Amino acid sequence: MIDLQDKNNCPTLEEIGEYVRNPVFIQFCSEIMDTYKCHETIEYSSCSWEKGFHVKFKKAGKSLCTIYPREGYVTVLVVVGNKEKSLVEEILPDCTVELQSIYHETREGNGQRWLMIDLEDKDGLYNDLMRLIQIRRNSSLEGWLS
Repeated sequence: MIDLQDKNNCPTLEEIGEYVRNPVFIQFCSEIMDTYKCHETIEYSSCSWEKGFHVKFKKAGKSLCTIYPREGYVTVLVVVGNKEKSLVEEILPDCTVELQSIYHETREGNGQRWLMIDLEDKDGLYNDLMRLIQIRRNSSLEGWLS
C-alpha cells in the first residue's frame, strides 16, 4: 500500500487508484483527460489542511479541479470564481440537492467559493461536478474568444 504522506515517493495514478479502491476515481480522471485533452499532475502539498499527494488537472494554465484521494472515495475541489459564479448559480436549481447544499454552505472569500465535493459513485453529483468543470473550462476560454 502506498503512503500518500511520504513526499519522497510520488505515486502513479494507478497506485492512487489502488489506494482509493473505488472505480469512480479512474473513471473521473479518464473522463477529465478525454474531455479536456489534458493530463494529471500529481503533487505533494505540505499545507496543514490537507498534507499529502493529490491529483490536479489543468488546461491552458487554469486549474480545472484537484482530487484528494481517500480510502473508498475522493474529494474533488472545484473553485467557482467571479467568472463562473453567475453561470453556476443559473444551473444550480437543476443540480442535486447535495451540490446545492455544498454551494450554499461554502463561504465566499475574495470572490471565490472553494467547493469540496465527496465523490463515491457515478451519480447525479458526479454529473453536477462535470458541469461545474465545464463551466470553469469555458470561463477560461472567454478571453480567447473575445
